[in-house]
Amino acid sequence: MRPLRDEINAEQRISELEKTCRDLQRKLAQAKTRTNDLVEAVERGAKEAALITGQARPLKPEKRKRGKGSPEIGLLHLTDWQLGKETDTYSSDIAVERVRRCVQKVIRLTEIQRAAHPVDEIVVMLGGDMIEGSSIFPGQAFEIDATTFDQVMTAANAIEEALLTLLEHFQIVRVHSVNGNHGRIGRKGDAPRGDNWDRILYRIVRDRFETLGEPRLVWADPIAWYDIVEVGAYRALLVHGDQIKSFGGNTPAFGVLRRATAWSSGVTEPFDDEYLGHFHHVMQLQLPNGGRVFMTGSLESGSEYAREFVAARGRPSQRFHLIDPEAGRVTAEYVLWLD
Repeated sequence: MRPLRDEINAEQRISELEKTCRDLQRKLAQAKTRTNDLVEAVERGAKEAALITGQARPLKPEKRKRGKGSPEIGLLHLTDWQLGKETDTYSSDIAVERVRRCVQKVIRLTEIQRAAHPVDEIVVMLGGDMIEGSSIFPGQAFEIDATTFDQVMTAANAIEEALLTLLEHFQIVRVHSVNGNHGRIGRKGDAPRGDNWDRILYRIVRDRFETLGEPRLVWADPIAWYDIVEVGAYRALLVHGDQIKSFGGNTPAFGVLRRATAWSSGVTEPFDDEYLGHFHHVMQLQLPNGGRVFMTGSLESGSEYAREFVAARGRPSQRFHLIDPEAGRVTAEYVLWLD
């Protein structure tokens, strides 16, 4: 039985706890009242401020004005697609996707340039080696994912799609073309140089547009193994690049300069700059006459041959320039990285 004193002390503690609880409840109620008053005051102030300042409005996008500078012309170098080549990171499907990405980049860059200059025309240079082929060297048939026929048709469709897309964004599209060594039929010397798959697929695309009757697409007839691309006062020499020999697997910078200098001495018609592919390497070289050589990369990636014999891993790319046709010079230079 508990002592009387313990019972009295317990009742006192209970009484004190009840009092403390009532005090806490009263303070909590007061705090809630103050909080509610504060929230109400903030909401009332926000409503009054909105009435004074007015409702917020979204910012309207700035209308892009057409540039009033001197007109410029786009120059797109598409070369060395090697469509049909199969590596760990490359195939025919990847090639087609990279072509589409390339064209979209051209359109976006042109829109930026149009803020300062009208750009209504584009010149497309097809530089050859658009397909990989299947029999130009031993063992090639084991490094491809499509027959030569399928390569040609897929490449023709990709070129046609690219040109149709460009026609949606440019008033005039002009096309120049040269053949590559991968387009040759059979081993070197097995057939005339003019028997070339690049030439065949170019003709396929050209005939399709003639059937469409699209007057805004102008396809120039190639001169020979080279073409002179005229963009107003600007003149470019377009070659594939297999005319220049490589020693030891390296990109022959000196050989490129020597051959370009010889061509500019009167071997070909006069030109300002030269454009070539073939070596799957991005490079720019200065000519003695002040012109330049622009070397464009390839769509291909993951080439074991390049890693083993050239000790290089090229990033897939193409080239896009903007030309001032009156001044006869390049005004903007872009390497379109496509990986």
